[in-house]
Amino acid sequence: MSASDGRLKSAQFRREREVAWRELEELVGRVEGAGLQSLSAAELNRLPILYRGAVGGLSVARAISLDKGLLDYLTALTGRAYLCVYGTKRPVAEAMSEFFRWRFPDAVRRLALFVAVAAGMLLLGVLTGFQLTRSDPERYYSLVGAEVSQGRSPASSTEELREILYHGGKASKLTVFASFLFTHNARIGLLCFALGFAAGVPVLFLLFTNGLTLGALAAVYHERGLGFELWAWILPHGITELLAIVLCGAAGLAVGAALIFPGRHTRLRHLALQGREAGLLVAGAVALFFGAALIEGFFRQMVQSLPVRAAVAGLSLLFWTGYFLFAGRGGHATRPPD
Repeated sequence: MSASDGRLKSAQFRREREVAWRELEELVGRVEGAGLQSLSAAELNRLPILYRGAVGGLSVARAISLDKGLLDYLTALTGRAYLCVYGTKRPVAEAMSEFFRWRFPDAVRRLALFVAVAAGMLLLGVLTGFQLTRSDPERYYSLVGAEVSQGRSPASSTEELREILYHGGKASKLTVFASFLFTHNARIGLLCFALGFAAGVPVLFLLFTNGLTLGALAAVYHERGLGFELWAWILPHGITELLAIVLCGAAGLAVGAALIFPGRHTRLRHLALQGREAGLLVAGAVALFFGAALIEGFFRQMVQSLPVRAAVAGLSLLFWTGYFLFAGRGGHATRPPD
């Protein structure tokens, strides 16, 4: 091959790939100057793709013996890009901050329809369990298992029902029940996500039956004039805990919908995309379960005032509502392309 032919082939090779190289060079320069946080989610997704393309181009350039200037350029570019893709490790604190600042609330908003369906199914279960037990107290025994009831039933006296809500002489019983309730709800939440692969139908059943149990228990306390006391005990940590269950349920429903309605993607591709979004919900829900456990473990023992408990429950509801409606809007909250 003559020198002129080599220069012509080198120029053509560069012309076909130069746009991608320039894009990679621009992204690498930004990372070197301001770190990975300077890139949007779409650009972070694009960076390794461009890097692999440049590596492939370098291999071809070496194989066909293109001019030394082009080889030197690609060698330097791929070396810099390698450090950006594989050598730059983000601190854990930074990754967690990004997750809670915008990734988590943004994922909840994108899957808002599934969140609404999951919340509606849980609420429907609560209302149904409440009405069934009020109309026929005997139904309580079929709706509330022995582990949840802890000996409480429509036959219990008002004092027996009241005592479980306060420390009194049965603090250990309250602690055991609270621990069981948290474990039970966490198990139900994670099971909801796992069963999403069964087209989402078992998820709806689990959410509804979990609501039935809570509604039936509330009916027993309501009939004894202790409804406010019960909700004041449950909701300071229950708002966060029930929200975590709803998010796990929404994640399961999203996975189920991806299997049934793949849309413009193949079923496997759509499942991967929805699974990535659903995984963000579950990761956030695990953090919410942990937070609810801390509130339940310390707040319940330190605060006995009903107005204070009710106020904390209301503030929890306002906080989570504002967080999921407004946190992470704009900024880097850009969805990676499908």
